[in-house]
Amino acid sequence: YRMSSTCANNLFHENRVLNEDALVFALRRKEKAGYEVLYAAYAPVLIGVIQKIMHDNIASEDLLSEAFVRIINSFDRYDPASGRLYTWMINIAKNLCFDRLKSKDFKNISRNRSLTQNCGLLDGHTVSFNISHIGLKKITEQLAAEERLVIKLAFFEGYTHREIAKEFDLPIGTVKTRIRNAIIKMRQVFT
Repeated sequence: YRMSSTCANNLFHENRVLNEDALVFALRRKEKAGYEVLYAAYAPVLIGVIQKIMHDNIASEDLLSEAFVRIINSFDRYDPASGRLYTWMINIAKNLCFDRLKSKDFKNISRNRSLTQNCGLLDGHTVSFNISHIGLKKITEQLAAEERLVIKLAFFEGYTHREIAKEFDLPIGTVKTRIRNAIIKMRQVFT
């Protein structure tokens, strides 16, 4: 990583320790070198924090970019008297992670992941899961429409009972009863 000697003198002490005050000053003036030093100094730490929360490298890289955009766009709200720059940046990154984890899109993507992605199978082994191979599709077709729907959502798409109840504006007891009745019917067909 190279930077001009003027930039280096402004942003670093002689012993090469980052001078946070000089960095904040450069960022307030919207100097390109300040952004470069900010990214070089803090990206490795932020990606580590994000990865610990997200457990997904691709989502973590996206969130790192989003975090730096938010940091740069909201830098005028940073107050050094309230805390260190590092702490402020970590809080922005964490909040983005938590927002993403709570988002409906992220939950849907997580539910729809394939079995091989979740299991992390190695050595070129492939797994395919097709419910029609074991006859479940035929069995579920024999269920009432509302029972078939709750079974599909609960067992094949990973919805919780609460999520199903909320999605279809049903009491949670009704959802549990439909699932229980469907399982009883399916068990009778299997035997």
